Amino acid sequence: MIGFICALAIEVEGIVKMMDSKEETTVAKITYTKGEVGGKEVVCCECGIGKVNAAMSTQIMIDLYQPDVIINSGIAGSLSGDIRIGDIVISDDCVQHDMDGTEMGDPLGQVQFNDEKRTYFPADKETADKLYDACRTIDGISVFRGRIASGDAFIAARERRRRIVDNFGALACEMEGAAVGAVCYRNSVPFAILRSISDDWNNNELMDFLKFREIAAEHSIHVIGEFIRLA
Repeated sequence: MIGFICALAIEVEGIVKMMDSKEETTVAKITYTKGEVGGKEVVCCECGIGKVNAAMSTQIMIDLYQPDVIINSGIAGSLSGDIRIGDIVISDDCVQHDMDGTEMGDPLGQVQFNDEKRTYFPADKETADKLYDACRTIDGISVFRGRIASGDAFIAARERRRRIVDNFGALACEMEGAAVGAVCYRNSVPFAILRSISDDWNNNELMDFLKFREIAAEHSIHVIGEFIRLA
């Protein structure tokens, strides 16, 4: 089974429209829709905004459905002048850019679990490769592979974006992916992050985000459909 955790309702609606034999289950006020797409079992949910919502949604999905792989999809802000609105970034790994234990001597971004410390959470390479191949079916966009940075803040100012680049070398910033990655890592579930750019290095204000997010979401939905076909 393939699990999809989406940041936007429009993405969930796009996946649900592809499904046959749909079943809904609601836990912690999060609705999970299970079905078949092209004869393959899938489940999806809208996680809500932010790392807590993303982590909660991920753990519930794992407990309820035991997916073989989880894809976190959504939109993101570009951290490079080369990555434009509508382009797509696929995770090689991810980091929580706002995790800050530097006063205790920890590196910025390091997460302290009960039994280990980790800063970067590696995506499953096979899954990321298939997502990359699926992205190449969209004309007129560029596809990038690299690090995605997540944090509980909408990052508009270029100075703040540049700080994330300087600290982590990330290509895109958003608010959920690294939380999904951390939960998947701790549960030994393969994962990858798919992010379509809604606000680029130049157009990074809230109104630009609201204007372009539907275009970005449409790209994500298309890629998800192709990924399921390839899986």
